[in-house]
Amino acid sequence: MLSALFRKNRATTTETTTETTGGPDGLPVLDAEDIPDARGALRELVAEHGAVTVRGLGLRTPADVESVLRRVAERPMTEREAFAARDRHADGVYSSSAWPPTQPMCMHHELSYALECPGLLLFACLEPPVEGGATAVADATAVLRALPADLVDRFAREGWLLTRAYNEGIGATLGQSFGTDDRGAVEAYCRAHAIDWAWQPDGSLRTWQHRPAVVRHPASGRSCWFNQIAFLNEWTMAPEVREFLTDEYGPDGLPFNTRYGNGDPVPPDVVERINKTYEAHTVRRPWQRGDLMLVDNIRTAHSREAYQGPRDIVVAMADPVRPGLPGPQPGREAA
Repeated sequence: MLSALFRKNRATTTETTTETTGGPDGLPVLDAEDIPDARGALRELVAEHGAVTVRGLGLRTPADVESVLRRVAERPMTEREAFAARDRHADGVYSSSAWPPTQPMCMHHELSYALECPGLLLFACLEPPVEGGATAVADATAVLRALPADLVDRFAREGWLLTRAYNEGIGATLGQSFGTDDRGAVEAYCRAHAIDWAWQPDGSLRTWQHRPAVVRHPASGRSCWFNQIAFLNEWTMAPEVREFLTDEYGPDGLPFNTRYGNGDPVPPDVVERINKTYEAHTVRRPWQRGDLMLVDNIRTAHSREAYQGPRDIVVAMADPVRPGLPGPQPGREAA
């Protein structure tokens, strides 16, 4: 059984764990003792529901998470093109992104702007926050159906454009994003991954990458709203943060921003509509120490809510997939 992986260090706290196979929101919450086949049973549940939580594993360290990753996933994935700093614990296993605890991370799909992204995500709670801090999820097929038809049609037709500016002291460094500071190696990576780039007079880098906004799930064939259009847009930033960064680096020097595929700005009302649609389809559950959540990264978006107190969530990425480049994309009717 999956619980045998960590029977030697099962949780000894008095926290209550659930032994049910489904929460009130329809997403399964399983006790580790009830899972006879780690990979087969869990992957089937993730495929069916988009996400599943497992309790009772007694996860305490990143090494514990790595052991689970190797048993439930086909292949760990190295992160590239990170937009915020992380600590690397092991192959495919990282700390949460460095992000102010008072600022939420809006709904998104991990690395949806990269040519290759993880098909499977694992989130493990080593220490829950005192308040808030849930890793909430939303079904990308339901979100696609709920968004206004004209909004979906334009993004499905044009895709979306991500712009990035690598300014010293803001966001991820070149080394954190590309795994190297060498200009030639960075350019080679960009060339191989359909990213346009330009070095600035001060030595900083700016990049542009055009990606699909709606993709078909590689296994089910379902159409999914799959992007970071709202999360990485200037209008999702806190106003004081946006004003400071614009004053400091100029309107084209924000660490990240998103546009329509043809380069037009995405107006604030569109960003607001996307985020409100996500909120209407959000499922959130407070973390308990030792919880493990598995997420289908194509079908299911995730977020991180603001929190108080310490919070230690380890993230594992695995089973890389290539959703494809922009072009005519599936629309709502294919969902």
